[in-house]
Amino acid sequence: MRFILASASPARLNVLKTAGIEPVVRVSGVDEEAIIQNLRKVDPARLVVALAAAKAEAVALAVAQEFPDAVIVGCDSMLALDGPDGIEAVGKPGTVEMARKRWQQMAGRSGELFTGHSIIRLEAGKTVKTAEGIAGTTVRFGSPSEADLEAYLATGEPLAVAGAFTLDGMGGWFVEGIEGDPSNVIGISLPLTRKLLDAVDVNVVSLWR
Repeated sequence: MRFILASASPARLNVLKTAGIEPVVRVSGVDEEAIIQNLRKVDPARLVVALAAAKAEAVALAVAQEFPDAVIVGCDSMLALDGPDGIEAVGKPGTVEMARKRWQQMAGRSGELFTGHSIIRLEAGKTVKTAEGIAGTTVRFGSPSEADLEAYLATGEPLAVAGAFTLDGMGGWFVEGIEGDPSNVIGISLPLTRKLLDAVDVNVVSLWR
């Protein structure tokens, strides 16, 4: 049985490799913005699960012939912050200007990093079991100086990650602490993934390389 990661995230891939799994990587090509627009009034936890499920389903269809016996894992992360209009779901900023704005909101505060997980098990090319779940981790942010923030933005790292920060990269210098699962902040919760694999009758140790 093959473990297929439905994500282009190098951080998720690294978490899995470090934890003993050598996944096949397939990118879904799902239009995330369209899903976000359709579900923009849904709370962040439900939104990330919907995005994760869309990715897993798209990849399951694409790989059913190539890997008829497999588990496909899709993930999506967002940071939930208190804003003037209530809880705001913060995804990838995309631009330096947006990343700067996010950090001005986050500095000295806490947010909840949610990652939706969706697992599909294929047998003989057919979906036989599915499981979904959400992991949440509280992140406490520091207050980088203006010069430090500009230097961080110039690296490009915060532009393509949920919440405009990383825990396992240069952004880790500006994270004061977390409450909960660190692997979830990086992009895929190992404890939750293990439980979801159990739910589709796959023992994680059987996937170790």
